[in-house]
Amino acid sequence: MRNAWALMVFAVLLAGCGHKKHVRGIPAPPSPGTSAAVPLGYTETGLASWYGHPYHGRPAADGEIYDMEQMTAAHRTLPFNTWVRVLDLDTNKTVELRIIDRGPFIDGRIIDISHAAARVIDMIGPGVARVRMEVIRLPEVIEAGLFAVQVGAFRDRRNAERVRSEMESRYGIARLVMRSGNPSMWRVLVGSEATVNEAETLAGRIRKESGEKSNPFVVRVDSEQFSTT
Repeated sequence: MRNAWALMVFAVLLAGCGHKKHVRGIPAPPSPGTSAAVPLGYTETGLASWYGHPYHGRPAADGEIYDMEQMTAAHRTLPFNTWVRVLDLDTNKTVELRIIDRGPFIDGRIIDISHAAARVIDMIGPGVARVRMEVIRLPEVIEAGLFAVQVGAFRDRRNAERVRSEMESRYGIARLVMRSGNPSMWRVLVGSEATVNEAETLAGRIRKESGEKSNPFVVRVDSEQFSTT
């Protein structure tokens, strides 16, 4: 039975993958500062990408208007207004950026940087680069948030809802979050965990139960995403 379920979920993901339905049982978000503290000097190494149109001029995840010519970036889990230093491991150039958005929602990438930032480290042409990201300044106030596992992103909401429903039946909590764009995408988030480590444990369970070709990853669920309709 488990293998049959895994094949069904993977087939649905392939059919709908492509950057609010009320869900029962989602706990209230924690108080600010309780769930997403990261140490100064925290680092990640991986792939960076950059983004501009069609997101330029639209609201970022923190509510401000995204300007691709400002020194900003998107990260899956870091609190908004965290400052990071991004070092391109091939060019040895660096840029300092403020986190205002969520992403990248592609497995294997760790940060999406603005067009202006990509120009500074000579990343415009290649589009992606191997980087090391370091947290250099923490926000004075950390907004409430929990952590979930993204299992898919869909252009068709009906496909997203099918996976959301199946995930809810197996893991208790699952929701849809729309990522505006051209086209917009419906992200399926599973779980509501207090820490990144707990969310990673859930991701490992989902990965094991849905097959090797499934690559769920952890994302931060910010306070405005708790009230889904």
